Amino acid sequence: MSFERATLTKVELKTALSRACRRPHKDVHKGKLVISPLAYNGPERETNLCISPFAFLDCTGSIHIGPWCMLGPRSRVYTHDHIHAGRSRTLLETQEELGVLWQDKFLGADVWIHDGAMVLYQVTRIPDGVVVGASAVLTKNPGPYEIWAGVPARKVGERTDDAVELSAKAEAEKRFLLPESLIRAAKPGF
Repeated sequence: MSFERATLTKVELKTALSRACRRPHKDVHKGKLVISPLAYNGPERETNLCISPFAFLDCTGSIHIGPWCMLGPRSRVYTHDHIHAGRSRTLLETQEELGVLWQDKFLGADVWIHDGAMVLYQVTRIPDGVVVGASAVLTKNPGPYEIWAGVPARKVGERTDDAVELSAKAEAEKRFLLPESLIRAAKPGF
């Protein structure tokens, strides 16, 4: 069985990053987006990244993205947070007077941040192989090859080396299929 390329060309990546990178607090600090040079090493593809143009990369601090990463639509990586201490002034007055907190982020190789997931300011390092589930809110640094999900996110599993075996098992299992009569009765669409 053959599948389509999932990675972006250099032009597609540049377009996606131009939409995804934002600097909401450039008056406080203007971070940089650092793409690992290994993201461009491959004989069969221009890049090995898949970053949605609908992702949000907060470059108040700098963000490093390793090779083979996937950032889904509406995923958000925040490098800043607001100062929430005190009651004597409003949060906006505090921001106007003190700015915001910021720090850099490191995303290792083969990281997948699913659709709608948020990586908050507190997280500084996402090591190789981490998966952050759809709509999860990551508030802690995960360990290598861990799977995190939920709000707030917690470790729910680990990636293992039996992907080929799992794929074959899933392929052999009976799938849910819509009744053929329902498909035949459908109006032409996509």
